[in-house]
This record gives sequence, C-alpha cells and structure tokens, in this order.
Amino acid sequence: MNDSQVTPEKSVAEAPPEANKAADWRFRWHEIIFEADTPKGKAFDIGLLVTIVASILIVMLQSVSTINREYGNILNIADWIITIGFSIEYALRIACVRRPWRYIFSFWGIVDLLSVLPSYVALVIPGSHYLSVVRVLRLIRIFRIFKLNSYIQESRVLLEALKAARPKIVVFLLVVMSLILVMGTTVYVIENFADDSSEFTSIPKAIYWAIVTITTVGYGDIAPQTVLGQTIAAIAMILGYAIIIVPSGIFSVEIIAASKAQTNTQVCLTCSKEGHDDDASYCKYCGSKL
Repeated sequence: MNDSQVTPEKSVAEAPPEANKAADWRFRWHEIIFEADTPKGKAFDIGLLVTIVASILIVMLQSVSTINREYGNILNIADWIITIGFSIEYALRIACVRRPWRYIFSFWGIVDLLSVLPSYVALVIPGSHYLSVVRVLRLIRIFRIFKLNSYIQESRVLLEALKAARPKIVVFLLVVMSLILVMGTTVYVIENFADDSSEFTSIPKAIYWAIVTITTVGYGDIAPQTVLGQTIAAIAMILGYAIIIVPSGIFSVEIIAASKAQTNTQVCLTCSKEGHDDDASYCKYCGSKL
C-alpha cells in the first residue's frame, strides 16, 4: 500500500483540534452552571441556592451586635469564603459563554456581579458588606431549577406585559410629574404670600409635599395652612386615588394581551438568555443553535 492510499480519518480522530477541545470544555461547564436539565447542573444550582441562603443569614447575624461581638470573626471568615466562591463562579460564567459581554450586561449578569461587589467595597467603605443581601435576587432561579413551569410561564407573561406597557407608563409618569410640579409650586407661592414663616421654605420642599399628598402617603410633617392651599391639597388627595388606578389598569390590560406560548429553561450558550419555546432549535434572540 502506498502513501496515497492512506485515509486521513484515523489521524483526525486521534488528534482532535485544540479549538474543539476548548469548545467542548466550555460546553460542559455551560451545561453545569447555566442549565438545570442535567443531574450535575441541578446539583450545582441546588448547592448554589443553599449557599445563597447561608450567606444572607450570615449578613443578618452580623448586624446583631450581641452575636457579632461573640462570633464576629467566624461570621466574617464564613462570609469571605462564600464571597470568594461566588467570585470564582462569576468568572466561570463569563468563561463558558461565547459572548461574555452579553452575559455581563444582562439582568442576571448584573445580579451575579452585585452579589460579590459589596464584600470588596467594604474594604474601602466599612459596613457596605450588608448590601450583600442583594444575593436574595438569585433565589428567583429556584423556579427554573425545580421545573416549576407554571411559575416560569407566569413570570414570562409579567415581563412581556411590563415591556408592552413601558411607553404608556412613561407618558403617564411624565404627566404626573408635571402635575406635581405645578401643584407644589402653586402651594409654595400661596403659602409664602400669606405667611413669610411658612413651612414651605422652597419649591423642592413643596414638590416633596405634593408627591407625599398625591401618592396618598400623607406623612403630615408639612401641610398648607391657608384655605386656598388646603383646597389644593384636597384636590391633590382626590386625584391621588384616580392616579393609582391608571397604571394598574394599563398593566392589567397588557397582562391579558401577553402571549402564553410554552417555554422551557434552556439557556443560550451565546447570549445567555432563556425562555425559548419547547420545540425551538435556535435562540429566538440571537439565532444561535440551542
């Protein structure tokens, strides 16, 4: 047999390209860290949830002076062990996606980053490590991990409704802010015209009063004393009840109109987004193969 008759298949099988090895490594870790469809992935996520709960309890105990005096060093060491573990996990999440920046600036990427930042910031600003309780947001993943599809579906409907209602809510808030500005300024002028020693010492303070009044919170720390000012306050209180109804109605309509296609927990390796249809083979956000 001469050299021209040797087929290359055997040599290719024996020496796979380095690029394929790297891609395979990335895929394996992506399945474990991002997915909950495999035993390893589910075990990783459950362990992560337990660690998150433990870290939140540690932060809460650190805020109790009597406990912190006696067990402060132990709690601090445990908190740093967990923080370092979360830091390694965050680095692995970045390493095993094709487009790291998409994950970093995604909602979950920001939450994962915020879960480790407070402990490092506390080295410069003492006490800021208490903000580590933001890790509780990561517990939302429990619905995906335990395959609570009904909850996943409802969360998707809420997100779709929020996106659809966003332009209407923005317009509504602009109208409300304009109304608050006009009412606050008017009461400021009226109250200071009647009494130079009025509690409404500035327009910003009057706007604060208008916000508290229209939102029906009513702290009572500042109130108009003139008849005309009290009349405007009464109008603001009545408008407050009408204003509260508007965003609720907008959001309710969008929830009804939101689509209810069946989705799963598959996470795209490229853009790190989930919520794909059960029969989808490609990501509906970036087009990559799932």
